[in-house]
Amino acid sequence: MAGNSKRQGAIRKAGSKKGPTVGSGGQRRSGLEGRGPTPPAHMRPNHPAAKRAKPQQRRPAKRTDESETVLGRNPVLECLRAGVPATALYVALGTEADERLTESVSRAADSGIAILEVPRTDLDRMTANHLHQGIALQVPPYNYAHPDDLLDSALASPPALLVALDNISDPRNLGAIVRSVAAFGGHGVLIPQRRSASVTAVAWRTSAGAAARLRVARAPNLTRALKSWADRGVRVIGLDADGGTVLDDLDGTDPTVVVVGSEGKGLSRLVRQTCDEVVSIPMAGDTESLNASVAAGVVLAEISRQRRH
Repeated sequence: MAGNSKRQGAIRKAGSKKGPTVGSGGQRRSGLEGRGPTPPAHMRPNHPAAKRAKPQQRRPAKRTDESETVLGRNPVLECLRAGVPATALYVALGTEADERLTESVSRAADSGIAILEVPRTDLDRMTANHLHQGIALQVPPYNYAHPDDLLDSALASPPALLVALDNISDPRNLGAIVRSVAAFGGHGVLIPQRRSASVTAVAWRTSAGAAARLRVARAPNLTRALKSWADRGVRVIGLDADGGTVLDDLDGTDPTVVVVGSEGKGLSRLVRQTCDEVVSIPMAGDTESLNASVAAGVVLAEISRQRRH
């Protein structure tokens, strides 16, 4: 009712020219209070200066030790013939069989590898060009040895003979070198963790099964690993076309690690400085250099010959 002075909010405030209003009960009082001085730019969450001052999170390194999928009838059959360890053989439903597929299935069954029939679309997702020919082989990551463990096993059956690879990026060269090391009585191969070929299915095939019998170690820092081996009495012999020691003058009867550089780059500077001596292979004619795996085989054959006498 108009004029009811007992109604809430109807009492006129002192000094106010307005009529009766409903009060807020003080709920908006905090909204009228000052917020203090404006904080500096780097303390304001959405300000560009704050984003620049915030420490950047490093992206996790891409994993390199992942399962590998070998696609195609010839590559799969070559892997199975070479004894490449595998966890599963995938065969697309409705795939027309031939001699290669039949032999692959038979070898997988004899090796205890799981044989799975899957829709063709599953194999299509494994490759961008769908050139799997209805068959794929799953190869698990290689189990690398520790450099110290590799050296311990080599020193346990003297004289130690090891090979280290520097700037070797082709897995076929890695596989061929592993095969030569096994053939000439070597104990293992050392590779760097970065900028190097790894033991993939291609390396397995090229090694002709030797990768199953020979240990391969991987070092985070190749130079540091070689220095550690040298401190334990192993001679570090570099192999380079510009080496100061001719292969004919090399004494390979001591515990030795042969460091092989790439055909193009050769040995890196720090690795070369770590070597006790750098050996070159004498060649006739205008041939400038040999393939890395061939050069490694020549040196290993010479060391093996010396140790037989």
